[in-house]
Amino acid sequence: MSVYADGTIYKSEISMFSVFTGILSENVADTITEVISDNVEIVTWDVLVEYFHESLPTILDFLVKLIIAIIVLLVGRRIIRFVRKCFCRFLDKTNLDTGLKQFFDKFVGVALHFVLILIVLGHFGITASSVIAIIGSAGLSIGLALQGTLSNFAGGVLILMLRPFKVGDYIKEDTSGNEGRVQEIQLFYTKLVTLDNKVVVVPNANLTSSSLTNMTNQDRRRVDIKVGISYSADIREAKRVIETVLAGEQKRIEDEPYKIYVDELADSSVVIGTMTWVRTEDYYEVKWRLTENIKYALDENNIEIPFPQVTVTYAQQGENQ
Repeated sequence: MSVYADGTIYKSEISMFSVFTGILSENVADTITEVISDNVEIVTWDVLVEYFHESLPTILDFLVKLIIAIIVLLVGRRIIRFVRKCFCRFLDKTNLDTGLKQFFDKFVGVALHFVLILIVLGHFGITASSVIAIIGSAGLSIGLALQGTLSNFAGGVLILMLRPFKVGDYIKEDTSGNEGRVQEIQLFYTKLVTLDNKVVVVPNANLTSSSLTNMTNQDRRRVDIKVGISYSADIREAKRVIETVLAGEQKRIEDEPYKIYVDELADSSVVIGTMTWVRTEDYYEVKWRLTENIKYALDENNIEIPFPQVTVTYAQQGENQ
């Protein structure tokens, strides 16, 4: 290619230069592509083989640790069950309350499982101090997340310390209206069994932060029954009939006198109230029986129990409007 003083180049020389450059570019590109492809294949295979050889001991070591950890976990759970059984036998020999025994049993179970988890983590190189440090550093977040759970745990401790109720008592939560016989006092919840054999789980925090009624804390309860009679009925006769029913109840406590009184002069009836003392375990049986027998006795003596009535009058219209 010739360049003249004015900087011009012949067209024929430019064409030859372009062709030569294109051929050279194509050859160089093909050569570079082949070299890169060969090198990539060789490098990829070599890297995989080398990585496998280098990682094989680590993988085998992890698998061995994992198998040992699973064995430790299974054996540890069996040991925990055995320890809890022995601990329960020890508690049965003491005079502790049933709820307290259940609480201690659950607490020991949770503590032993926590120790077992620390042992398994330690097998992988995670020490107990590291776990405690992590829990401590995340204490605020964990505390906020488990605020309700911690409140329930504190409520369980308060229940066992103050003993507002115990296992076997029949209680009613005044806030939500849940009621039943206490079956178990756990770390965070209390199980109630209703009269129709349903299980109600109530958080311990609810039982300690609101009022509740213990219906079986005392050995005797008073049965209150109220019945309305007509204003035209003889009050003295009605009281005599009801007194006969109360006196004939076999499960009433004889050293506690029953009472019959006029409770209210209502809009459509005279309300007569009764009070009878029975043993706590006989409360519902006596209440249901007395209510039924009082109704039978009033009916037999023609003493009316009024009830709401509606009188409908139809106006007769003439045939021809």
